[in-house]
Amino acid sequence: MAVCARLCGVGPSRGCRRRQQRRGPAETAAADSEPDTDPEEERIEAGAAALSGALGGRGAGPQSPPRCSLLELPPELLVEIFASLPGTDLPSLAQVCTKFRRILHTDTIWRRRCREEYGVCENLRKLDITGVSCRDVYAKLLHRYRHILGLWQPDIGPYGGLLNVVVDGLFIIGWMYLPPHDPHVDDPMRFKPLFRVHLMERKSATVECMYGHRGPHNGHIQIVKKDEFSTKCNQTDHHRMSGGRQEEFRTWLREEWGRTLEDIFHEHMQELILMKFIYTSQYDNCLTYRRIYLPPSHPDDLIRPGLFKGTYGSHGLEIVMLSFHGKRARGTKITGDPNIPAGQQTVEVDLMHRIQLPDVESLRNFNELSRIVLEVREQVRQEQQQQENGLEDGGGRGRQSPREPQRGSAQPSVEMPAEKVGEPGDGEAAAAAAPAPEQPAQCGQGQPFVLPVGVSSRNEDYPRTCRMCFYGTGLIAGHGFTSPERTPGVFILFDEDRFGFIWLELKSFSLYSRVQATFRNAEAPSPQAFEEMLKNIQSLTS
Repeated sequence: MAVCARLCGVGPSRGCRRRQQRRGPAETAAADSEPDTDPEEERIEAGAAALSGALGGRGAGPQSPPRCSLLELPPELLVEIFASLPGTDLPSLAQVCTKFRRILHTDTIWRRRCREEYGVCENLRKLDITGVSCRDVYAKLLHRYRHILGLWQPDIGPYGGLLNVVVDGLFIIGWMYLPPHDPHVDDPMRFKPLFRVHLMERKSATVECMYGHRGPHNGHIQIVKKDEFSTKCNQTDHHRMSGGRQEEFRTWLREEWGRTLEDIFHEHMQELILMKFIYTSQYDNCLTYRRIYLPPSHPDDLIRPGLFKGTYGSHGLEIVMLSFHGKRARGTKITGDPNIPAGQQTVEVDLMHRIQLPDVESLRNFNELSRIVLEVREQVRQEQQQQENGLEDGGGRGRQSPREPQRGSAQPSVEMPAEKVGEPGDGEAAAAAAPAPEQPAQCGQGQPFVLPVGVSSRNEDYPRTCRMCFYGTGLIAGHGFTSPERTPGVFILFDEDRFGFIWLELKSFSLYSRVQATFRNAEAPSPQAFEEMLKNIQSLTS
């Protein structure tokens, strides 16, 4: 009652003073002591509470009634007040009284909400021509489909993908981001629209599929559950080409690889390309998407985390997410291949174990680099074993500090016995318990770098200087993700936007370049939510 009195200044309901005058003192006291459960008054209280909360609780208390009510303010001032409130609070405010409801039909309010909440920069006054109001755009388009805005990974088997759903003018568009053509890793990302949602009339928003080469056509979007939605094309005949599957394949090949099949001489690469076309074309009518977040950033990170394009031999370029987890860095595949599917951790970097590269001439010798890396792997294995023994003893006596590693003598260049590195996270507690070993600072100085002879690279235009190197492991597997194992390698940091990884067992080099794009609605609500997201996308392909 007190809230209603503050808003309209006439008591708990219309004519309440007259009813109070007709009652006697005892009746009035009894009525005041009874709880008020009238539904209309409850709605009014809810709307008033929303307004009070949105305004920061600046309303007067029950003991100090305001000098004037909101109803006494001029309409233009109320429009300014209401336009500053979140759009989700305005429906409750409309239930307070008829005057508020009438004012909330002012398009200026909703135009500002569209601009501030969803970044709509178009001239919304043009909507008057179509008969669609800014309120319709907010309620039937932006607010209704707000849950699909952000970054998503489509469920396309091992291949995955990167979808960015954005508000683009008076449309909501789902853009599929594609790596540049192999092997040009430094080129910008390519993108194509998969679907769009727009409001053509006041009834409801229209969903259109953009797949194929015959223009937009009828589609459907269904929000399956939290952080998951699906799209469906209702006119798949628009996806077909007059020349049949052969024309569709050649068109897809030019778009995906920027070349024709005759230009690809490697037989294994031809098989991989044909396999991908056959597999992905099965998903041209229905797709499910799961939300992904960009990794959180911390001041002490080695470089800014984010999305990178990387070279993966015959598989072409793939998208990898670099994130930092204490003393480790991890590269998670957003797009994948039949060997290592999307969602898996392709590389893991041990930030506690720096690698000092030899001079350029010695670095050209693959056996010399292999010897250095295998020595560090043995050191990591010993430290993990000491940690396990210390935990079994209950006190950790005799645990070796990383500051004084017990390096063995130079190992011969022959291959050491195969020894699988533990799963991600093993030994992390011991690594975090002690500071990193003291090594000469390389950051900012630039150390000459060259690939050892015999190490293959898709892109010979790699940087010739690096900042620092770390020991790491790379995930390799057979076709169909069979017999996966982590093998030793070297993580090379070139600059803020580029890094590389040498796979010792494969004698292969991958170069990664940052995706230079800004993504909205992609921040994780918490570090725990990001970690949970990584586990979810990894479990789908494990």
